[in-house]
Amino acid sequence: MSFARVRALVVVGVLAVAAIVFVVVALFRDTQRNTANGSDCPAGAPLADMRLPDDPAEITVKVFNGTNRAGLADQVTTEFKNRRFTVQDPGKSKTKFAGVAEVRFGPDAAGKAQLIRAYFLAQSKMVYNAKRKGDVIDIVIGDQFQQLATTTEVNQSLVEVGEPTLPPGACVKPVEATKDPE
Repeated sequence: MSFARVRALVVVGVLAVAAIVFVVVALFRDTQRNTANGSDCPAGAPLADMRLPDDPAEITVKVFNGTNRAGLADQVTTEFKNRRFTVQDPGKSKTKFAGVAEVRFGPDAAGKAQLIRAYFLAQSKMVYNAKRKGDVIDIVIGDQFQQLATTTEVNQSLVEVGEPTLPPGACVKPVEATKDPE
């Protein structure tokens, strides 16, 4: 064997060993290793579903009118229905809301609420309730509401707001627990 071949084999061997060492170090120093399965979650903490849904039909919304404008909740409910969301009958809010919208959600709808937020161009007030059960998202439409964002604006807003943030005191629901049984 020539000296050039021996030198090439030595270089390839050193690179292979370096790659193996790098992978092993990366796996053992991974600080997010147990985050997904909730193993470091305190007892009794709610498990939040942080997935962004692929299809709007996976999201159920109930719209409340927080203004004096008659029929606003019906109008927004129709707009969400036309965008393929699952909708419940609209309601009248007991309190008035001065902003664009207030999005109320629980741990089961944390990721879905992020998508709803994008429909208001991240100008909505997010209200998380750890004790809330179910994945229905309540939306209180406020005085500053103009219209829902277009598909392009929603996509741009999702890029701007980024990944869903974990609500305070909650842990990430394991991915296996969020899949539907087949």
